[in-house]
Amino acid sequence: MKSSTFNRLLSTLTHTGALIPFAWMLWDFFTHNYGPDPIREFTLRTGKTALVLLLLSLACTPINTLFKFRAALRLRRPLGLYSFMYASIHFAIFIGVDYFFNFSLIQDGLLEKRYAIVGLTTGLILLTLAVTSTKGAQRRLKKNWKKLHRLAYIAGILAVIHYIWLVKQGVTQPWYFAGVLILLLTLRVKPVKNWAGSRLKGV
Repeated sequence: MKSSTFNRLLSTLTHTGALIPFAWMLWDFFTHNYGPDPIREFTLRTGKTALVLLLLSLACTPINTLFKFRAALRLRRPLGLYSFMYASIHFAIFIGVDYFFNFSLIQDGLLEKRYAIVGLTTGLILLTLAVTSTKGAQRRLKKNWKKLHRLAYIAGILAVIHYIWLVKQGVTQPWYFAGVLILLLTLRVKPVKNWAGSRLKGV
């Protein structure tokens, strides 16, 4: 298979895979296929999807580094933008459906609920990264662009914390995401990256 054909196929699969959760949520919404608390249901589903896509975007660089799979680098931007899309829907449900755009209640909620503050901070970081994801922004920011987009890892950390604080104690799923994030962060440490690369070469 030619490289260009493979890249198009990989891009198509990425876009399709990223949109399936959205289509599924729309189907469940219009067919009333949700639990007794639909607001919480869709809040959790959009937030979880945003986190999964963010972690996948963060995995692209280690995949290229360890497996020399350069095609993965092309997926960082679309995966990051889809993560921002789901995070935006997540936030819209919070302020528009849960709080009915009552900004006094939203302010109280942000002050009283620590997970809301962390979630808002994560959203603002993702917004910044989405706005500066264009080639024009890369040219304008030059070397600072890479420094700025390292905030994606901070967004990942905050998103995991947001998820851990949001769910009830005893729920283990957020910790699986935390484990994946720790692995991705560890693989960026140069000695670990070099060790993992040398081990893979010997396989």
